[in-house]
This record gives sequence, structure tokens and C-alpha cells, in this order.
Amino acid sequence: MIINECKIKIWKQASKQASKQISVTEAEDGQQAVELFKEKPAGTFDAILMDLMMPVMDGYTATRKIRSLERSDAKTIPIRAITANAFQEDAEKCIAVGMNAHLAKPLDIEKMKKTIKSICS
Repeated sequence: MIINECKIKIWKQASKQASKQISVTEAEDGQQAVELFKEKPAGTFDAILMDLMMPVMDGYTATRKIRSLERSDAKTIPIRAITANAFQEDAEKCIAVGMNAHLAKPLDIEKMKKTIKSICS
């Protein structure tokens, strides 16, 4: 699942270069991401690529809500932040709310490909 439109384009481009085909589910904001995750059966998504700054609900709050859900994959699904917030404190905050990784913009396409491959393997 990918949250926020600009990230969708980045993910699709990077996924073309990854070793496996990737199916993308789009969410416009954090609230929609939480609702999509809740609606679909456990195991539907392999990973979540989360924007941090969104209208309605930010990525930090959305991640906390997803992690707090009572379902088998809520605590284990990989959630990666993609953000312009590039400081160490930003990465630490992402980890503290339950994200697995923090990718700062501008994105390094090689690092993005490694992230996709690690999710898909």
C-alpha cells in the first residue's frame, strides 16, 4: 500500500527495476490508509510506504493506528517512511511510532531498489 500520490510515482518507477512484479494499492492520506488496511484481510499487503506529512491524518498517527489494530499482520507489516525530513531525529521518531525504516528525499534509487527487494524477499 502506498500513501500519498507523489510517493506512488516513485514506488512504481523503482518497482519496475526490482526483481518481482509489484501491485500497488493507493491511499490519498493516512486515514484512508488505515481504513484500507482494516478493510482488507490479513496478509493482503506486503508493505506500506508511508508519507509523513498529509492532510486528514499524518503518517505518524496512521502508523500508530495500524500497529494498534487487533489483527495478525498489524504489528509485523513493514512500514517505510518516505519524507523530506532527513535528520537523525526524524528517523528515530519514525522508528519510535512503529515504522521499520526511514527513506529521506531526494531518494537514492539504489537504496529504494534495495528496500523493495528486501520487502519482496
